[in-house]
Amino acid sequence: MDMTMDSVMEIVKVWSEDGAGKVLEILADMTARDVCQLLVYKSHCLDDNCWTLVEHYPLLGLERCVEDHELVVQVQASMGSEGKFLFRKNFAKYEFFRNPLNFFPEQMVAWCQESNGSIPPSQLLQNFLNSRSCPEIQGHLYMKETGRKSWKRLYMFLRRSGLYYSTKGTSKEPRHLQLLADLEDNNVFTVVTARKAHNAPTDYQFSIKPSKARLECKEMMKMLCAEDEQSRTCWATAFRLLKHPPQRSVSENSLVAMDFSGRTGRVIDNPAEAQSAAVEEGQSWRKRSQRLNVLGSPGPLHTPPLGAVIHRTQLWFHGRIVREEAQRMIVQQGQVDGLFLLRDSQSNPKAFYEEEGQVFFSLDDGATKFTDLIHLVDFYELNCGVLPCRLKHPCTAVAL
Repeated sequence: MDMTMDSVMEIVKVWSEDGAGKVLEILADMTARDVCQLLVYKSHCLDDNCWTLVEHYPLLGLERCVEDHELVVQVQASMGSEGKFLFRKNFAKYEFFRNPLNFFPEQMVAWCQESNGSIPPSQLLQNFLNSRSCPEIQGHLYMKETGRKSWKRLYMFLRRSGLYYSTKGTSKEPRHLQLLADLEDNNVFTVVTARKAHNAPTDYQFSIKPSKARLECKEMMKMLCAEDEQSRTCWATAFRLLKHPPQRSVSENSLVAMDFSGRTGRVIDNPAEAQSAAVEEGQSWRKRSQRLNVLGSPGPLHTPPLGAVIHRTQLWFHGRIVREEAQRMIVQQGQVDGLFLLRDSQSNPKAFYEEEGQVFFSLDDGATKFTDLIHLVDFYELNCGVLPCRLKHPCTAVAL
């Protein structure tokens, strides 16, 4: 009996961030995006295109987001017993398609540096991205020397044919270039272990790992270190784009200012009018809160038990986690504008604003006050206020 690939069933185990695992029976031709959709359905999660499958190696301290189109069965076969899949949110997953220029500093793009100035570097870079191609990237990286704890600073070039380093300063002449890794048989991973574990010169480590390398072949991996987060993101993004050219773009479903004062709603296009509407909305929050108190609604000092803990049911609230754990979650789920979480403060557990015996929550020293955290979050999801941007993406942890 002829069995086609798409009819063969395979077993895959996926882990959540709380350590729980789920065993899935999937078709052999299911992609990472298909499996994420399946897990969203089975776990009753909100499908907002931010869920991702992560290839994780606990002992090596490496992880990467599996590309949407990659076949999960094939990735699992290459991992062996030392790797596992994690299911988590990554709000930066499609950020490149929204703000591509932010990922490529002009000083790291070779052709921007080599242009004679007739075309602005930003326009030259945009032309490359519009043609769905990735420019050549260049810059200094630290490379860990094989079998030693020391690192060597080298000038490197990333091209479609692979990652090279120069044996003579910043020279890019062919006779001075040495191939470090090709793109076809390697993947780029983020190093999630502490800097001191590898005696790294900076915190911005990443690794080029062969697709089928096992723990016993650690010397085949290339440990690299960038000088800052922007440089590391640029190298990793360029590696992925050269290996997997983009096939589609994703647009952000952002909130817009609306006016519902008439019989029908309308979008507010005038920036000045939108700002005025935000101020008016903030004032209405205060009026509603005051009116409820006048009518005898219990204040926060006499809040019933449910009102005192209702924010603990929200996805963005994470209880008594320490600052380091909160920072780790933010980094793992993509450092994009608007990503947020709330937690109980360990150093100042009673941080609030008090006025005439009434307790409020405020981010601007009482100029805008809220009787509970849910109202505060709702307000700042619509208005940036004193924040640099609106709250957009709650940092959440899913239980499988």
